[in-house]
Amino acid sequence: MSAIQETKPVSRIDVVLLDDDEDFRHYIEDFLNEEGRYTVRGFSTPQELFEGCRERLPDIVLLDMKMGEYRGDRVLEQLLAEWPSLCVVVVTGYPSLEDMRTTFKMRVFDYLAKPFSLAQLRTTLKNAIDAYGLGRTDQDRLRESLGHRIRLLRAERGWSLKDVAGRTGLSVSQISSIERGAHLPSMESLLAISRAFGIRPSELLASIDF
Repeated sequence: MSAIQETKPVSRIDVVLLDDDEDFRHYIEDFLNEEGRYTVRGFSTPQELFEGCRERLPDIVLLDMKMGEYRGDRVLEQLLAEWPSLCVVVVTGYPSLEDMRTTFKMRVFDYLAKPFSLAQLRTTLKNAIDAYGLGRTDQDRLRESLGHRIRLLRAERGWSLKDVAGRTGLSVSQISSIERGAHLPSMESLLAISRAFGIRPSELLASIDF
């Protein structure tokens, strides 16, 4: 009996960029495309941005705050009014402390001041992905939820990994892998784990947040 060794699908992060500087847009688009984990769409006007978001809501918005005739704070306000949970990273040149305070009050995730390095952009996007749980597939969430529930059941009984292994016939490494959400248990393993805890497999699955 062993855990299923499935291959995790690559889930790309959808990023949109609003900036009226065409060279800057292309620069960021090229960088994100080369990273290999992002799809990126660049827009030059707020109207294009909102149309793009309504067509396909992105995971992350990179929003320039200083765009000539367009006011970034107005765009930000409208974005968050329409999509309150949207992850927005503000991008602007030479921000004042007061600008930053005002912007963060509007629930942005982070602030990138131009000129910023590509390493800073990469770190900011990674932090956003982690904070918002972006790019996680249904399989990811199922593995994590089931593993978390099994870990709680074990803790409630005061059992060690070795105790569970002895009751299920699985190895300690298999139990650990399942609890960490690295793998889904096979049908045989799920039955063995359920029996060890004295519950039905259907009860175990019904008890997870998925």
